[in-house]
Amino acid sequence: YARALVNDDEDAYREALSLLTPGNPVWAARAHLIYGEWLRRQGRRRDARTELRLAHEAFSSFGAEAFAGRAAAELRATGEQTRSRSTDTAETLTVQEIHIARLVADGATSKEVAAKLFLSPRTVDAHLRNIFRKLSINSRRQLRDLPAIR
Repeated sequence: YARALVNDDEDAYREALSLLTPGNPVWAARAHLIYGEWLRRQGRRRDARTELRLAHEAFSSFGAEAFAGRAAAELRATGEQTRSRSTDTAETLTVQEIHIARLVADGATSKEVAAKLFLSPRTVDAHLRNIFRKLSINSRRQLRDLPAIR
């Protein structure tokens, strides 16, 4: 991967992809992205689209919106349109719900969250019901175990 970046060598990009794809999907997605960017700069738009699509889909599925956006911008530069496919919690929950979910995941009670956010405990409980429904969970313990909330 580093050799490809430093030497601007297509064979090194392909080798990086073959080594990273089975073991580390995040770094493989990064390799697809930089290879696609390199291909586009070389004027090989059709080849670049394949790599950039793979990167965009992978980053979107991981919820890595910044990298997904970068891949989408590169795809647009090749003449292709993209759409967001993220299932990130940030798209599902409101800002207030995310804030409440984080506080509850850290162990705060409804009364403590209500006092901190200047809400009533009933409002906090209503938000929690919405959070549980949107995330398809049914307990505070499950909320604590979600990595996207942390």
